[in-house]
Amino acid sequence: MGYRYELRLSGDVGHGLILIGKILAEAAAIYDGLNAIQTQSYGEESRGEANRSEVIISDEDIVFPKVERPDLLLCLSQVAHDRYIDQLKSDGFLIIDSQRVLDFSDDHEKLFSFPFFQTALDEFKDESMASSIALGVVADLLGVVSPRAVHLALRARIPKGSEEMNEKALKRGYQMAKEKLSSTMMNPEL
Repeated sequence: MGYRYELRLSGDVGHGLILIGKILAEAAAIYDGLNAIQTQSYGEESRGEANRSEVIISDEDIVFPKVERPDLLLCLSQVAHDRYIDQLKSDGFLIIDSQRVLDFSDDHEKLFSFPFFQTALDEFKDESMASSIALGVVADLLGVVSPRAVHLALRARIPKGSEEMNEKALKRGYQMAKEKLSSTMMNPEL
């Protein structure tokens, strides 16, 4: 029996969600030899409300290309959280920005909160690096796409001249995920 992972990356227009969705899908399909599809929202979401990028990764054929019940939901804004939280699988990963999503139920079993935008500002002096940080966190927690594949897809997709900073932000995201998982394993009540 194969696997199929559905991901929804959500937030505001300009958060880089479509780019990180494309990077994840290309990492899986081009560099890791899996099947993947990526779609993004248009319409009302593209006018500033909850924007989204969706990715499906599978080791089998993908017959239906729409995410219906995500295994992983990334929310970089409160509007995105409020719009999509009810569709997340009960055992799915919920990843939120700790400073932009403040109204949420903390009883979700796989809730992970990270200061993506604040880390981008503090460590890179550039809020746009939040998307590369989030990409590292999502890729690490998902654990389906190899870090090498994500790195190669990132390099192929980002603007020339920004490779070094984006790679550092990606590594920071992987590090943040590992630190969070480590502390959660040490303190299961968190």
